[in-house]
Amino acid sequence: MPAKGVPLPVGALAPGRRAPGARHLAGLLPAIVVPLAVLVVWQLYCTLADVDPTVLPTPTRIVDQLVSNRDIAWTHTLQTLQETAIGFAASVVFALVVAVAMDQVAWLRRSLYPMLVGSQTIPVIAIAPLMIIWFGFGLFPKVLLIILVTFFPIVVALLDGFASTEREAMNLLRTMGATRGQIFRLVRFPGALPHLFTGLRISATYAVIAAIFAEYVGAYDGLGIWMSQSKNAFRTDLVFGAIGICALISIVLFVAVGVAARIVMPWYFAARRRA
Repeated sequence: MPAKGVPLPVGALAPGRRAPGARHLAGLLPAIVVPLAVLVVWQLYCTLADVDPTVLPTPTRIVDQLVSNRDIAWTHTLQTLQETAIGFAASVVFALVVAVAMDQVAWLRRSLYPMLVGSQTIPVIAIAPLMIIWFGFGLFPKVLLIILVTFFPIVVALLDGFASTEREAMNLLRTMGATRGQIFRLVRFPGALPHLFTGLRISATYAVIAAIFAEYVGAYDGLGIWMSQSKNAFRTDLVFGAIGICALISIVLFVAVGVAARIVMPWYFAARRRA
């Protein structure tokens, strides 16, 4: 420890403080240990209690059957990934256009906002069969359902972001002669980005759920239809395997949105680290 009054070398840590990497690892440790503990307890319970695999298979059996049926699992996973990626990307574009239009045109916001809220009161399980009846078993009804389910959180988050723009910054730009478009581009939209990525993280998980619902109602391929077929065949291990793949896709999408946020908004995360 350096003597009192002697400054620490550049890059050195103050006493009692851990390196950023160590803090990050310590933060991730519970997220790793707790799921592993759950899996161990699950495995021990099913083994010691001799639980019927058709009721509750062990984690090792689920993994073993996924590996044995990897070709089928991969085919269905690719279909769900395609639906989720296309639907989520289209939802982001559509939500951005709608949110910007509602922000710029007051009467449009007053007329559309109640409809957006009302659209979220309709259960997904009620919409999915109608999409299949109207548009068939192809890709389009799945993409459309994903858009309907996921665009609302993005629109609401972005509108909240626009509304929270600092008035002082906008007034400063106005005194400098900035136009309305320049104020939106330089202040309002960048200021709304943290809210936008919050909405994107929520919608990313909804996208997978919407795809599974649509496939469960009617599809040729996909994890939803695979779950239904496995359930009818009393292959509970494959049902759990498909659920695990869905969870993995959701986690990857959630993390990907977080990584994109750090790339797009380095200034925001730098300010949070200094706080």
